Amino acid sequence: MNFDTQSAPIHRRHFLQQAAVGSAAVAISPLLLQGARETAPSSYRVIYSNDTTNILSCQRPESRTKDFTDDLLRASITEAKGVDAHFLQPGLGWIPWWKSNIYSVEDHYAWLQEKHNVGGVRKIDRYLLRGGDMLATLVETCKTLNVAPFLSFRLNDGHHVRELAHALDRGKPTPNMARHYWENYIKYRLGEDTRDWDQGVFDWSIPEVRDYKFALIEEACANYDLAGLELDFLRHWVRFGPETPPEERHEITTEFVRRIRAMLDRTAVQRGLPRRSLCVRVPAKQAVRPDQGIDLATLAKAGVDMVNLSYSYFTMQDDSVRQACEEIGDDRVAVYAEMTHCTMTGKATAGSGTQPFLRTTDQQFYTTARLAHQQGARGVSLFNFPYYRYHVTDTIGPFHDPPFHVLPHLKDEAFLANQPQWYFLTAGRNDRVLGEHPLPAIVKRNEPFTVSLEMSPTPRHRKDGYFRLRSDEEISDREIEVRANGTTLEATGFVQKPLPHPYGNTWLAKPEEVQCFRFPAGLARQGSNQIEILVKAGIRVRLRYLDVSLPL
Repeated sequence: MNFDTQSAPIHRRHFLQQAAVGSAAVAISPLLLQGARETAPSSYRVIYSNDTTNILSCQRPESRTKDFTDDLLRASITEAKGVDAHFLQPGLGWIPWWKSNIYSVEDHYAWLQEKHNVGGVRKIDRYLLRGGDMLATLVETCKTLNVAPFLSFRLNDGHHVRELAHALDRGKPTPNMARHYWENYIKYRLGEDTRDWDQGVFDWSIPEVRDYKFALIEEACANYDLAGLELDFLRHWVRFGPETPPEERHEITTEFVRRIRAMLDRTAVQRGLPRRSLCVRVPAKQAVRPDQGIDLATLAKAGVDMVNLSYSYFTMQDDSVRQACEEIGDDRVAVYAEMTHCTMTGKATAGSGTQPFLRTTDQQFYTTARLAHQQGARGVSLFNFPYYRYHVTDTIGPFHDPPFHVLPHLKDEAFLANQPQWYFLTAGRNDRVLGEHPLPAIVKRNEPFTVSLEMSPTPRHRKDGYFRLRSDEEISDREIEVRANGTTLEATGFVQKPLPHPYGNTWLAKPEEVQCFRFPAGLARQGSNQIEILVKAGIRVRLRYLDVSLPL
């Protein structure tokens, strides 16, 4: 069945009718569901997100292959040892990468060939055309590992909408986006500039836009024994245009989540499964969420069990977990802090994906996880974890195997408390999804700049550590004074690696870009720590990164 301009209303009625039949056929007790909710997410302490595309794009040079296979998919699931739930993202949310009766890969390529004379087949689509079934493999593999299989679904991914302008110039669509997109982009897209992804994605104030996504999600949940579903509001986070008022965004978002909750309950009972967990991946920054109609307390009441707080591309440290827990006000809803392969990126060298990146270290994973637990998180999640491996270009290397050894430790709070700690504040890349963020910042001469750094030291941290600040320009000629919690820090020589760092010198700061200070033992305190930076001589400092390391 094709979801095109003519068939959209009929298609939507079909799924609503199916929902009504399912609801009538199986009476679900609200009390039963409420009781199940109290324990549904409690066992998930570490969740792992697999974007699927990494399987071919992040390969060791000596073992690269052009074919996507079930064996490769299984390997990408089994290598993440120590996690409790595996979140698979089968595609970008436009073309289903499973056996679909709504829009199959066979339908997709038949339409491309017959109507537009577009030939060639993408690598993963060859796997699907040969009968591959990602969700079936996910469920089967997770069952053998005693890991919960989740579908993670991207609600408005814009990765390929930039290709629209080039495709229009050629007069042919590209195979990366569904027929639903190509036949409706003029009336559904958010803006006119097709070179900009946040204008090329679809407008969620249009019912047909939401119905298409719902139909695909419902089909997957109806046909596979999934333990749960994640609605990914971050790939990408723009879903509404300026003409949609905040209250309408809130109403649309909440109603969609409520509709998904009812569908999850209905299909779980039909498949003889326990209550499925519903997770939402949302911006970690509280100030960003209202713009997207996301209110965590309201979504919790609408049936959300798990809230995955994301900084999109980065590992970051702040008090977002504490704020989210307070906002939700319901201990039954599990909050997770997302961590990724990097803490900061630089300027791209040759287009998208070629930006240098600062790798997240073991101690930064451990410290970030401990901070999350201290603030009330049920656990942590991992995103983009395989991207320590080769991807895109050699110029952003050298590359390494991902640190899978950290995964089992992330839920061991005793282990985490007995590790060296590495706290940091980073500019990331100044994404809009970060909202109001202290870095990057221009620190002017004789104008004190103060930031707050969340920390959680233990009695074991008895040795002096280091405080470092980093710019993207030479600052060796500046005279800088730093006070931490009211104490003036002593300047020291350049320290490139204050704690073990296994990734060589990959995009580590140059000596002239950094100033270092001794951080006395016992100075760090639980919770918020005030860091004041004063440029006393020289021109202003463009500040992009700062950190505090506490050795054992």
